[in-house]
Amino acid sequence: MSDSVAPPKETFRLSMLLYDSRYRGITIQFVVLVLVLLALGWLARNAAVNLAALGKPLRFDFLGDTASYDINQRLIEYTSTDSHGRAVLVGLLNTLLVAFMGCAAATILGVIGGVLRLSSNWLVSRLVALYVEIFRNVPVLLWIFVCMFTLTAIAPAPRAFRGDTPEASMLLWDSMAVTNRGIYIPEPLFSRPLGDLNLGVFNVSIELIVLLAVLAGSLFAMKWNNARANRIQTETGDRPNTMWMNIAIVIIPFLLVLIALGFHIGKPELKGFNFKGGINMSAPLIGLWLGLTLYTTTYIIEAVRSGIQAVSKGQSEAAFALGLRPGRTMSLVILPQALRVIIPQLISQYLNLTKNSSLAVAIGYMDLVSTLGGVTLNQTGREMEAILMLMAIYLTISLTISGTMNWYNNRVKLVER
Repeated sequence: MSDSVAPPKETFRLSMLLYDSRYRGITIQFVVLVLVLLALGWLARNAAVNLAALGKPLRFDFLGDTASYDINQRLIEYTSTDSHGRAVLVGLLNTLLVAFMGCAAATILGVIGGVLRLSSNWLVSRLVALYVEIFRNVPVLLWIFVCMFTLTAIAPAPRAFRGDTPEASMLLWDSMAVTNRGIYIPEPLFSRPLGDLNLGVFNVSIELIVLLAVLAGSLFAMKWNNARANRIQTETGDRPNTMWMNIAIVIIPFLLVLIALGFHIGKPELKGFNFKGGINMSAPLIGLWLGLTLYTTTYIIEAVRSGIQAVSKGQSEAAFALGLRPGRTMSLVILPQALRVIIPQLISQYLNLTKNSSLAVAIGYMDLVSTLGGVTLNQTGREMEAILMLMAIYLTISLTISGTMNWYNNRVKLVER
């Protein structure tokens, strides 16, 4: 029996970078990368030289100058004597606020509308289809104008709530006021507050931190309770009822903390020419939120519809054969499988809604574009710096949304065997 001899190992030669198919692709990619970096470096250097020649070298010290303008909607403390940097932070938070509200509302309405779009009731499915065709075929800016002007034209002025026989009245047991300046809703207050935590650029309520910590602990305990039920089911075949215990785990600790902090509701009150107290959602915020939500919902409806139709009909037939009702079949069988088709489309719609929020400049809502790309840019004349910051911030927000949704998509996708 002869011994097998391994073939001699081929030595690497520089010529293999061009003539060997195993290395040629890497070589081409490296050359293209170097050329792109050189082109970007040339553009950056050319821009810096030209700006220096105009007496406007690239620097960001203008962010420390006094802003000298007001912002109508803000989540943190801000006055006109604060810096441009803080005004940019307020605008960024306003952008994130309307993006979060819009994505949340559009998702809820889109899922409901997507299910109703496939309803066996002809009238319901046709009404949803009519809504989709009307709203998605009109530019979103026009819908923002419609929502904004409808609110300011129909809602009463604050003075209509004054007098012995007022023309308008507050809603929800005199705790909510809808006016042409915005909507005023109750705010949570604590008679035994714990103070604020100073983070440098803004303060964070310690009560909020405590409530979030209690909620996180309750969710962890609920997860442990579900795992315990799964273990018992595996060992005995019987699964204990976890619904009421999970509800108690989440609600009871939360209520106890609220009672300990002296939680109560602060209602808005008419004082002078406007309402004071409560949470003010300005008319531009409401108009922008409704316009973006109604427009984006149409695309999410179609995404949900396509996702549901991508699931084999045999899945629902098998569920019906097991005795599941249509509602339970949709929530337990169809939608979980449809998510692998829905989520990639959701990512695009979330990104579009976030970027379309820059249309706020058209109705006076002070978002990131209105502050940094509007007033701050005009006052300081630092157009290059402002545009670069806008691009970097929007890119960061978009990559964060995309990364988070892709992570969630990997969590819920079907695992092939």
